[in-house]
Amino acid sequence: MKYAFYIIGILLLTLGISLTIQSDLGTSPFDAMLVGLSRSVGLTVGSWEIILAGLMMGCNSVLIKKKPEVLGLVTAIVTGIGIDLWLFLLDRLITPELWQNKAVCFSMGLIVTGIGTATYLHTNFAPIPVDRLTLILKELIGTNLFFSRTLIYLFFLILAIMLNGPIGIGTILTVCLGGLILNFFMPPLGRVLDSLTINLSKSHHNLKK
Repeated sequence: MKYAFYIIGILLLTLGISLTIQSDLGTSPFDAMLVGLSRSVGLTVGSWEIILAGLMMGCNSVLIKKKPEVLGLVTAIVTGIGIDLWLFLLDRLITPELWQNKAVCFSMGLIVTGIGTATYLHTNFAPIPVDRLTLILKELIGTNLFFSRTLIYLFFLILAIMLNGPIGIGTILTVCLGGLILNFFMPPLGRVLDSLTINLSKSHHNLKK
């Protein structure tokens, strides 16, 4: 069940990211950079997710002087495929034009991203390289997660601006509210997933008898 929850979490996470992109109000600095690269250089948004994850995985390996954490690339590949899949589907279904519709689309994206991230993180399987980089910087600089994450976001934000990525009010909201939404969903979702895992394990055990 752990891997099922992992896939569900990634699918929800990528749906949320795609909704924020479709809203045209701005998305997170990292996702804005991916869109900017797609527009400026070519390839899909999901392809750049995978490419940059590979580069960050190598960077992380050098920083901690250990072998690359290949499982993180697995998560990036699944995430990249999910983003491209959802963008393909949503481009035909959701193209908000009025600001009210854009706001609803963005809000849904932010909430679904939080739910998906909380679900995927709860499985504790193969963290995305950018999340690992945050933890590494925290240890190297001797600071807290907020500061190290902010440094990474600022770097991605500068690149996104240079690449003409979708920067807007949504970018500010994502940076300010993303962590709060994640913290809100983590505890209750964790309890629900743990309960489901226990109940399904019991049912599977009873069927074997």
